[in-house]
Amino acid sequence: MSEYINVIGAGLAGCEASWQIAGRGIKVKLYEMKPARRSPAHSLDTFAELVCSNSFRSNRLENAAGLLKQEMRLLDSLIIQCADKCSIPAGSALAVDRSMFSSMVTERIRCNSNIEIIHKEVNDLPGDALTVVATGPLTSNSLAGKIKKLLGKDYLYFHDAAAPIVLFETINMDRAFKASRYGRGSDDYINCPMDRHEYGRFWENLVGAEAAELKDFEKNSVFEGCLPIEIMAGRGTDTLRYGPLKPVGLTDPSTGKEPYAVVQLRQDNSKATLYNIVGFQTHLKHAEQKRVFRMIPGLENAEFVRYGVMHRNTYIKSPGLLDNTYNLSLNTGYFFAGQITGVEGYLESAASGLAAGINAAKKMRGEKKLIFPGSTAIGGLAHYISNKTIRNFQPMNINFGIMDTPIVKIKSKKDRNLHYSKQSIGIINSLIPPRSNRQA
Repeated sequence: MSEYINVIGAGLAGCEASWQIAGRGIKVKLYEMKPARRSPAHSLDTFAELVCSNSFRSNRLENAAGLLKQEMRLLDSLIIQCADKCSIPAGSALAVDRSMFSSMVTERIRCNSNIEIIHKEVNDLPGDALTVVATGPLTSNSLAGKIKKLLGKDYLYFHDAAAPIVLFETINMDRAFKASRYGRGSDDYINCPMDRHEYGRFWENLVGAEAAELKDFEKNSVFEGCLPIEIMAGRGTDTLRYGPLKPVGLTDPSTGKEPYAVVQLRQDNSKATLYNIVGFQTHLKHAEQKRVFRMIPGLENAEFVRYGVMHRNTYIKSPGLLDNTYNLSLNTGYFFAGQITGVEGYLESAASGLAAGINAAKKMRGEKKLIFPGSTAIGGLAHYISNKTIRNFQPMNINFGIMDTPIVKIKSKKDRNLHYSKQSIGIINSLIPPRSNRQA
């Protein structure tokens, strides 16, 4: 057996897997095709690029995303370490300066003596060593064909959409106001309030706006967990008001009342010069985005530094293919990690890379697998993607519903979730060896 493990892809999952393997004293060959070639969604030369939102979502322990982050902190996650260091104001959420974050992850990977970086596009699955495939949702066609041949099963397709980003200096703060919902945290969000007339005009133009043309193979494959704003709007006049434009927990200081609808913008970089429009992932043509989104009060003269984009994402039918350590059952020389496995989101991708990296290292050493219990957030994800009883497998964010949580008689949902989180954190702590016994 070789003395190293291959990792294909230096995204969130690939970097996390490489970090975990290298931290256990094993050499890693990390393959990354950038900068010679980029996917349609990428623009930076650095690793772990955040192409959609800049948020890792809630930090609160009554939220499953907050629990998963805390578990990953305890498990020495590179991604969460860097995210914490690059955080910017976002209320109770963990949002980052995306450029600073990507640069820091890249630097930490480059400085690790156990990781060799090979800038090369991989067109075939290596057979020289254990391999973690973390090529992401935009795996190149050539490699995707090789994976498909190995698996003997068809891929599933869905779309992922990115929200627009605007310059802060072009936001009309005479119409907009800063606040966090329910007053949680500081006033980290910019809120653009709408009355009934303004909302109705915006909604009519949004549902009638022209979208970019889809190729035949991309049609009818939109992922429910990341719907374009125009598709959500098309499902009913008030759909947005109960979704990304919900006004609850906010008071317009100009009226002293709750607005009819609210569009929120979240800080996107540490200098607070850029803000992304929360929940406005879209597939509209750029000219239509500019026309329609400028109907939002406060964004009348907004300058867009990035328009929303939409691209095809690819993931495998993991149940029946992968076990709960992300190891391929029919050929155990391969692990998969990241969104290609059917986990959805930055946080979940990194968590899958963490679990896959740990277990790839254990496999190489002939050690027993580390199967995270389903009652933990990281284990809940792993058990979900490997659950053979799931008939209609869909990409999934972490949530308490996929965790194996015991029934407890606690009426308050918040208190109940906090109970689950405390139990989960206790389990993770019990799995961590004493610091003196850990390898560098």
